[in-house]
Formats: sequence, C-alpha cells, structure tokens
Amino acid sequence: MTTEATSALRIGPYPVDPAVVLAPMAGITNLAFRKLCREFGSPTSIYVCEMITARAVVERNEKTLDMMSFDADESPRSMQLYGVDPATLSEAVRIIVGEGWADHIDMNFGCPVPKVTRLGGGAALPYKRALFSRIVQAMVRAAEPAGVPVTVKFRIGIDDEHLTYLDAGRIAEAEGAKAVALHARTAAQRYSGQADWTAIARLKEAVTTIPVLGNGDIFSAADAVRMMDETGCDGVVVGRGCLGRPWLFAELQAALRGEPLPAAPNLGRVGEVLYRHGALLSEHLGEDKAMRDLRKHMAWYLMGFPVGADLRRAFATVSRLTELEDLVGQLDPTAPFPKDAEGPRGRQGSPGKVALPHGWLDDPADPAVPQGADVMHSGG
Repeated sequence: MTTEATSALRIGPYPVDPAVVLAPMAGITNLAFRKLCREFGSPTSIYVCEMITARAVVERNEKTLDMMSFDADESPRSMQLYGVDPATLSEAVRIIVGEGWADHIDMNFGCPVPKVTRLGGGAALPYKRALFSRIVQAMVRAAEPAGVPVTVKFRIGIDDEHLTYLDAGRIAEAEGAKAVALHARTAAQRYSGQADWTAIARLKEAVTTIPVLGNGDIFSAADAVRMMDETGCDGVVVGRGCLGRPWLFAELQAALRGEPLPAAPNLGRVGEVLYRHGALLSEHLGEDKAMRDLRKHMAWYLMGFPVGADLRRAFATVSRLTELEDLVGQLDPTAPFPKDAEGPRGRQGSPGKVALPHGWLDDPADPAVPQGADVMHSGG
C-alpha cells in the first residue's frame, strides 16, 4: 500500500510529521509505552502522556508528578489536563509552564465515563458553552507567555439530540487554541458502534484557521489514510488501535509519507516487541510493578495468534522479566500476523444514557462551575 504524502501539520511551533498523535490512555501511555511507540514511529509525531487532573497539579500530588515523566529526547513533551474550573486549570497551566514540565498541553473534554459526566465534567462540559469558553481562554492565556500551545479534544456531543462539536470547535478556535481533535462519537455511544467521520468533515469546514484532527476507529494505516481523504482533517489521533500493536506507528508513518508499508510482524517479532515493552517498563517502574502492569497488554499482543490456553495463562500471570523471556521463547516464531487482529481492540462496551447533573441541559449559557467534578479519571 502506498499513498501520496500528506501535507505537514504544525501545532504551535512544533511540526508534527507525520500528522499522528498518540492519544492519552489511562494506565497505558506511560513513559515506557510512549518510548516503544516512538521507536517504531517518528520522533516528530506527538505522543501524549496519561491524563492528569488540574487539581492534582495545583496540589502537587506526588503520584501525579510521577506520571508527568518524559524521556530525555522526547520532544515535544505532551500532556493532557482534565478539569472544570477555569481558575484551577489556569493555575495548573501556570505551574506546568513555569516549571518547564511540558511543551504542549491538551484539554480533555471527551471522557464519557458516568462518574465524570454526572458531575458535569468530561464530555458533558462543552454543552455549557460559556463555561467551555472561559476554560479554553484561561488555559491559553496562562500558557501564552511561555509559548506553550494549548489544544482541545472533545466528542460530537452528549447524544444525538444534544450535539456540541461545531460550537466547541468554533469557541476553541476563537479563544486561541492551536488545534482541535474530535472523537467522532457522542458520549452516549461511549466506545461502541461506529465513529461518524462525516462529523469530522463538518468540523473541518467550520474551523478554518487551526488544524482539525480526527479520532475514532483507526485500527490500521489504511484507516488513517481513508479518514484524512474522506474528511479533509489535518491529522489523526490514535488510541485503542495501537494496544498491543506499537508497530502501528511505523505503518502510519509509511502510509502518511506515501511510502510502502513495512511487513506485518510474525509472532517471533511480536514476542520481541512484547519483551522490549517489559524491559522498558522495568526500567521505568521497577520489575515487580512493571510485570503487573504488562499483564493487561498480553491479550492485545497475542490477539488472533495460535497460542495455547496454558501459555496465554502463563503470560497473564508473569512476574519476572526472565520468566517473560522464557515464555516468549515458547511462541512459534514463524506464525504469521493474523488478518483479523487488525480490528477493534480495547474497551468498547455498550451505548447508554449519559449521566448528567440535575438540570444540566436547562441552560447551555450558564457559566457556573459544576461542583465536585474535579475527579481523577481518564478517557475520551
């Protein structure tokens, strides 16, 4: 597969080549996983660390500060913030840029998790247009003196009857965001069903002075090319598609640069990558914690391959790096990459009614900050 090379994307002062962003995923996009993805992909794409809350930054929560770790050669250092209070978010951004902790800050308005939306946070918040505007403005103004670009990620809306993405895109553009990204699902869809890429095209028509990135259902390089061709978006945000498949970034790089795709890895190569992931995690977290963290990745790496039940169970309970090496050695290195392994992976779930604060839909112009919504959660 070859395509024509895509045009260059810039987010603030940073060229993003190819125009690919690794989405922040809780418990996934730590320093080790980002490094692994960068080893396959381009160092000038963007790889976002796990989402952190503005409140935790302001309170200098130790666990949060540990999550804000970057490799020495990682540039730009990209992080995503969650919050609902313009004052708290502004202070968090001032701290981040003042301490020199990040080069790019993304804002999360995409989380559909009920415990977040029922407090007015995440994907529920853009419905409150005035509050949304205040938040973006506050973050941009706090970041501007340091030249740190702020971008905004959101969903199509709360549900099919309460769409917010066009207003959100225009507001973010007007308030100085350097790019917007649309997960082309409603909060009610969560991660189920099919992403509506036509919404990305409509957002691209509405937002004309800053880049528009598309997110949703990119599970192969062909998907990324098709999204950009069909929607005209300036780049893609990849989340669940790279779970257990960090080499997807090599495929994306080739496809978006108009080059031939690398050969799909056989099981021997997948085993090597799996071990590399474990080794990087061990360097970052220590061996015990690393092996526990790696267990959730096993099913993704081995998806579709002919691996027996006993061996799969052994991978899922691995506790030492030497044990992982032994298990990798038991895989059939010649087994080809299964075609059906390119499909959806990670959380999908079912659609459902969005939990919202009482009266949330009464007045979209209400600028009041929802109470108690500064909770630690990720998604989007």
